[in-house]
Formats: sequence, C-alpha cells, structure tokens
Amino acid sequence: MTLERPLAPLRAEGVARTGDARVPRHVAIIMDGNGRWASKRGLPRVAGHRAGAEAVRKTVRAAAESGVEVLTLYAFSSENWRRSAEEVSDLTALMRFYLDHELASLKKEGVRLELIGEPEAFGPDLAARLQRAVESTRHNRAITLVMALNYGSRGELAKAAQTLAVKAQRGEIDPASIDEAMIGAELQTARWPELDLLIRTSGEVRLSNFLLWQAAYAELIFLDTLWPDFDAASLTAALDQYAMRQRRFGGR
Repeated sequence: MTLERPLAPLRAEGVARTGDARVPRHVAIIMDGNGRWASKRGLPRVAGHRAGAEAVRKTVRAAAESGVEVLTLYAFSSENWRRSAEEVSDLTALMRFYLDHELASLKKEGVRLELIGEPEAFGPDLAARLQRAVESTRHNRAITLVMALNYGSRGELAKAAQTLAVKAQRGEIDPASIDEAMIGAELQTARWPELDLLIRTSGEVRLSNFLLWQAAYAELIFLDTLWPDFDAASLTAALDQYAMRQRRFGGR
C-alpha cells in the first residue's frame, strides 16, 4: 500500500488563530487499533500500520485547519519493544518510508516536526534521518506535529526527578523549593502549551504510560473507532465534544 498523493499546501503563514477557548491548543492522540483493523480484513499487521500512516496525514491536516497548534501522536511506546521482532521491524521500516516520501509534503504544508522519547534507540541511521527532518521543518508554523517515539511517561518523570536531584546535589536548587512548575519544566513537552485534549481510539480506556503528568487536567475522549478509520470528521466530532465541556480545573 502506498501513501496518497500529497495534499494541497496549507497557507504559508499557518492557519488563522481565532483565540476561541473552545478550540484546544494542544491535542494528543493514542493511535490504537492498526492490528485489529488489518485482522478484520484478513491482512497482515503491517497493512494496518500503513493504513494508520494515511490516518496520520489526514489528521494532521484537519488539526491544522481547525486551529490546533500542537498535535502529539503516540507513535511508538517504550513498551512496544515487547512486540515481535517482525512487527518492530515493520514499524521502523514504515518510519523510514514515511520520512523518505512525506517529508516534502510536511514542509510544503507548513508542518513543524518535533520528537519526544528516545528515538536514538532505533539506531543511528533512522535517528539521524529523524533529526534531519526536525531541522528541515523547524521554521514551519502551520502546526507542530510531535511524534512520541520510544516514549514512556514514567521514564520521562524519572529523568525529570534525576535532573532535579543532581541540581539539588550541586547546590543549584533547594530541595524544599521543588514544586510542580519545576518538575513540569524538566519534561520534554515543556516548550509547548499545556495538554488540553487527549483522544484514544480502538475502544481501549487507559493511558498506556502516555503523557501521565501532562494529562492531569486534560479532557479525555475514548473512541471505538480503529485508528486507520480515524479521519477529519472523527477529529471534528472530538473537537465539538471538547467545546461542549466545562473545564473547571478543580474549581466550581
């Protein structure tokens, strides 16, 4: 299966920002259900991952057109290494294919690519390709696409704690002064807006070690839709549901 032809470019300066609080600035998605999508059709799992890549393209564009500023996608968790060697190989090969064939479209559409996690675990060649893609899109402004690769939220929190412990040991900070803001500043997502909305597809109702700290006050939406079937209409429906919710952050 090949990826669809590139979409028409978004406006070079990015989509208009309405300032409407009903539009989440930062949306994250746990893309689940590729394997089940393929199994239902009697196809190998890699076919589901390829179809999932198409869903990524549609979703990124729809998010940008809706005014979302940051879209974070759970592409490969630190636990995914437990899958079969064949499936891990298929996933990494798909990443290479996506970079080779879609980077030009990302640049044309004004998508800025960023990474969280530890992508260097995929080997020096793929890690270098990913970093080149990040560098080549860093001036784009239509939307920031954050790919979570070899990412685990517990590991991220542990590293933040280690960093603060070292600073305290050196006398740079007082341990008693460590607060939520200091911890948040050490997370990989610190440079982006707070997470507003987290979506999970495929009917599973859990976070699976994804953005645990960041999701503390995010709105959560769980869908039965398998990820390859997720499209612009699916995102619009989720954004509409978000817009109807009242976010109190613990208050009345």
